[in-house]
Amino acid sequence: MKRIKHLLLVFITALFVCPILSQAQQANVNLDYNPQKDTEGLIPFSAPLNSPEVHDDHMVTFRLKAPEAKVVTITDGTILTALGRGREPLPLEKGEDGIWSVTVGPFEPDMYAYHFNVDGMQICDPSNTIAAFTAMPPYSQLIVHGDGPAYYDAKNVPHGNVTRHIYHSDVTNGEREMYVYTPPGYDAAKEYPVLYLVGGSGELPSNWIYDGRANLILDNLLAEGKAEPMIIAIPNNQVIHRNHPQHTELTFDIFEKELRKHVIPLVDESYSTIQNPKGRAISGLSMGGRHSMFIGFRSLDLFANFGILSAGDVTAETTLSQFLTDPKVNDKVDYLFIGQGTEEAKGFFSRRVDGLCKALDKHNIEYDYYVGGSGGHDWSTWRHLLYYRFLPNLWKTE
Repeated sequence: MKRIKHLLLVFITALFVCPILSQAQQANVNLDYNPQKDTEGLIPFSAPLNSPEVHDDHMVTFRLKAPEAKVVTITDGTILTALGRGREPLPLEKGEDGIWSVTVGPFEPDMYAYHFNVDGMQICDPSNTIAAFTAMPPYSQLIVHGDGPAYYDAKNVPHGNVTRHIYHSDVTNGEREMYVYTPPGYDAAKEYPVLYLVGGSGELPSNWIYDGRANLILDNLLAEGKAEPMIIAIPNNQVIHRNHPQHTELTFDIFEKELRKHVIPLVDESYSTIQNPKGRAISGLSMGGRHSMFIGFRSLDLFANFGILSAGDVTAETTLSQFLTDPKVNDKVDYLFIGQGTEEAKGFFSRRVDGLCKALDKHNIEYDYYVGGSGGHDWSTWRHLLYYRFLPNLWKTE
């Protein structure tokens, strides 16, 4: 009888303890959709306190332990945009314990970027284990959860694989990297179309995985039957220092050489691919969108599909004249997508997009234009464009 009571006690204890252990504030055990919700009352490993803490009402508390600081604010990032503050800094208040804090919101479920500014110095949140590493100084990420996993979260569906390739480039005279996604059930006996996906200024190939969630987005689309199986190759399109005075004049020619000499041959040699323009697409965000446009449009021997995300050119009539005046361009291009975010379409960056669209309209070139999501010139927009429009329409067989 005592043994039965003991086993019952263990069972009841397990019922209460196991759910608690299944997830925690930035525990980094699972790929949780709500990693910054405090479920255990524990702080992230090696951190001084919890920050940010996301509440179920979508309010968020930021904290910073800085007893000697005079002024602490959040001064940049998509958090300020989401709060409707523009570039107005968000001040934190100092408590008697030397901990600065502020609770703001509610936020729409999404992923946001931010920095702290402490007495004029910009820093990442030292208590936040979720940060982006890029070709720029890193920033912290806020993940506001909804009622369940979002379209960009890891779900219990079949997942593809992401492989990091290191190769030598004669173009940049050094060792470079590229990430390649293969879909669930990849079969070398079949041939797959390839999307060459590139980043913006200061982005690395890994940013399309960790910030853009491109692999998880495609996993979810495939599980939902909304996209075609494809390979996604994510090369590094940083081919010259971004602050080089001749960056604009040099970057396009250099990256085209890199694509032709190294990137595409490596993918075609390593994977089972459709090796013609109809089986290739090139897409990118911001600077990567301009790479996709200026290089892709003059490389119709390589690509027949294009995704121009948050990019364009106010002088497109001149810079893209060869593409625009090609009498057979509509026969050579299978799919041309141009997209931007709802907030972005109201601001500066939309001028380039408008310039491109006007030039295409003037020459009766077919394209798919889409504005969506609640984001600006940021990852919220680019994830949305991928999931809701570009990937579902790419490689359509109809």
